[in-house]
Amino acid sequence: MQLNGKTAIVYGAGGSIGGAVARAFAAEGARVHLVGRTRKTLEAAAAGLANAEVAVVDALDEAAVEKHLEQVGDVDVSFNLVTRGDVQGAPLTDMAVDDFMRPVVNGLRANFITARGAARRMAARGSGVILTLNSGSAHGSPMMGGTGPADGAIDTLVRNLAMECGPQGVRAVGLWAAGVPETFTVEKLSAVNPAIDESAVQGIIAGLAGMRMTRRNPTLADVAATAVFLASDHAAGITGTFVNVTGGMIAR
Repeated sequence: MQLNGKTAIVYGAGGSIGGAVARAFAAEGARVHLVGRTRKTLEAAAAGLANAEVAVVDALDEAAVEKHLEQVGDVDVSFNLVTRGDVQGAPLTDMAVDDFMRPVVNGLRANFITARGAARRMAARGSGVILTLNSGSAHGSPMMGGTGPADGAIDTLVRNLAMECGPQGVRAVGLWAAGVPETFTVEKLSAVNPAIDESAVQGIIAGLAGMRMTRRNPTLADVAATAVFLASDHAAGITGTFVNVTGGMIAR
């Protein structure tokens, strides 16, 4: 097992990707802490996992994150997958300032708080992996509001964290994953873009596949398997970068 004996925290584990990653970590032998703001979704994600614990913690709350880390103790892997409140589907010239800034502020704050807390503890032990995920939209995605700037800020945070913490044995790595169909529902997408309906969802899925080099959309299993690899000792030489799990939607 790739993560046997390791302790992992997954922030945002009640979401589709967070739950898939938590289950994949557990299947590879990790003790997993599923963290988020809604107990019901966390418990659903943790159902059937023998070596998992659930905790209701707001990743934007510095004190709450630190308290939980103290309770967990040693941490080998920290993965931030929290939602940021992105608003998309409108031109930048029509967007409210708060809607534009929300994902930038929330995304950077949550990632900084969780990464800093984990990195301090990992550095003291001489090892650890900090992971995050975004859509790779920093490279240019029109009609995506503050998503691109938020992704760009988090990309930079990961690289700088890797440079500063690398000498203490801590790796920082990100994943770019855009448009995983299993995460798409009318309810979820309409929260970001109110104009979405079921036919629009299916059109988006087909359109995304056509934009990828592989002409197929990545699955939750694809993303989770990549996360497992990056969290494991097999990826010991990978840090300060983002791994492209978009099927070639982003050519970088």
